[in-house]
Amino acid sequence: MALNFFDQFASPVHYGIPLMALALTLPWMLYPTATNQWLNNRLLTLQNWFMNRFTQQLLLPINLGGHKWAALFTSLMVFLITLNMLGLLPYTFTPTTQLSLNMGLAVPLWLATVIIGMRNQPTHALGHLLPEGTPTPLIPVLIIIETISLFIRPLALGVRLTANLTAGHLLIQLIATAAFVLLPLMPTVAILTTTLLFLLTLLEVAVAMIQAYVFVLLLSLYLQENV
Repeated sequence: MALNFFDQFASPVHYGIPLMALALTLPWMLYPTATNQWLNNRLLTLQNWFMNRFTQQLLLPINLGGHKWAALFTSLMVFLITLNMLGLLPYTFTPTTQLSLNMGLAVPLWLATVIIGMRNQPTHALGHLLPEGTPTPLIPVLIIIETISLFIRPLALGVRLTANLTAGHLLIQLIATAAFVLLPLMPTVAILTTTLLFLLTLLEVAVAMIQAYVFVLLLSLYLQENV
């Protein structure tokens, strides 16, 4: 049977039942919940500290009107990090390698920021389409370019997350396959390849966290322009 490296990105199905919803909901069971005790455990304390620091840094440049998005941004950040990190485990599925899922997250949130800007300050929101001091002959061209760049934003959000995770998973599988094949033939080269695989895995752990942060950070910048 020919090996297909893209089989790992196929949506899981069991007895004809899609398991995408299960893959999206099960990670929430891993988060510790608050208790009524006076002192919480170390894991819950660390989780609360991380969320507080992240929310503080993310919303620092945004005025008070955008602070209503704090819970949404923090939940989305933790959710994406969890999905990306769990996808690095063997025999698991990474939902964030699906462009449809990432676009389903990016488009509604981007559209919400645009609608907020159009409702609260339409003049300022439309002013982004035409930079100040633009020569008169270039006004129609710049309006078209800025409008296209505005509608490309959600596509860039979804494709960036999908492409980075897909490329990382493909590299891990390629190098792991090479190490497995080279082990009986050239053990020394196989050991070097395994070392490279370990370093690449550490890099993918960093990429999984950074891409989740970049996704939410760009959404916060879009919100900052419209509030």
